[in-house]
Amino acid sequence: LSLILGFAAAAAATDTINWRSYEEGMVLSKVEKKKVFLHFYADWCGFCRKMANTTFKDSSLINFLNDNFMPIMVNTDREPQTAGNYGVSGLPTTVFLTERGEPIVTVPGYIATDPLMSMLKEINGLKTGG
Repeated sequence: LSLILGFAAAAAATDTINWRSYEEGMVLSKVEKKKVFLHFYADWCGFCRKMANTTFKDSSLINFLNDNFMPIMVNTDREPQTAGNYGVSGLPTTVFLTERGEPIVTVPGYIATDPLMSMLKEINGLKTGG
């Protein structure tokens, strides 16, 4: 029974993005030498909820993001200073950073699964000297 439960737990772990806090994720990205996927949202934001309920539920995207990036989610109402540091003026906003925390590109607005997967693959292939 414990073997079955162990497999179930392992399978469930890949069903969600391994979101980190800003502080933890920025440290881990340097340690693990992973580019950063920094997603800004707010609870009241309709397109943020849409992205959470559609884009961020796709198993292929979840696995690729978890394997190749350091996913960080920041609530702009709770961390307005962090959002301000990245010039966030609308939600959702996604910022890609190098392993050293240097900006690669900022993408404002809702991103559907297929376009986001294309962006992730392209940015993952960039040589950023991390």
